Amino acid sequence: MASQAAYLRWLAKPVLFLACLTPALRLLWLAVQDGLGANPVETLTHGTGDWALRLLLLTLAVTPLRRLSGWVALLRFRRMLGLFAFFYACLHFLIWLLLDHTLILELILDDLTKRPYVILGFSALVLMIPLALTSTRAMMRRLGRRWQRLHRLVYPVGILAVAHYLWLVKADYREPLLYGGVLVLLLGLRVPIRFSA
Repeated sequence: MASQAAYLRWLAKPVLFLACLTPALRLLWLAVQDGLGANPVETLTHGTGDWALRLLLLTLAVTPLRRLSGWVALLRFRRMLGLFAFFYACLHFLIWLLLDHTLILELILDDLTKRPYVILGFSALVLMIPLALTSTRAMMRRLGRRWQRLHRLVYPVGILAVAHYLWLVKADYREPLLYGGVLVLLLGLRVPIRFSA
């Protein structure tokens, strides 16, 4: 029985890795098959941005789910979810930079000045960089208690990412408001946890 549980734990990470990679592979397949629709750059930008936000919220959900369920093994998946959120956020930014603006500085600066949601999204990405760089066990040991304080940056990252999406949308606010509601719930679940510690 113990060996079966160990086998399932060993199998869970590769399955999660493939599940997290699937959206990127699907977008790549659609691009190769010319199946991204009338505006392929927009499809790629929105697809990668959506998955960055979804995986960020899943990362934030790990601790409350572990506390509520008592299933400590959930913590094994938090780092991978967080790194994939960062991966999709980087893809999102690179598509905007390389495909949408083709590295033309004038276009980039124009977007930054006329579209504040770009600044919000870029700020979220910048804050994710130290989280990704310090996600290893070695960095956890080296930073000690400072590691936990640093990784609380994930909360403002979540707020900035949802605000980025909300500001970006021009008509149908249902999806960004849904993500915002999930974020509020996940952050709210941490309040009694924080006070009871």
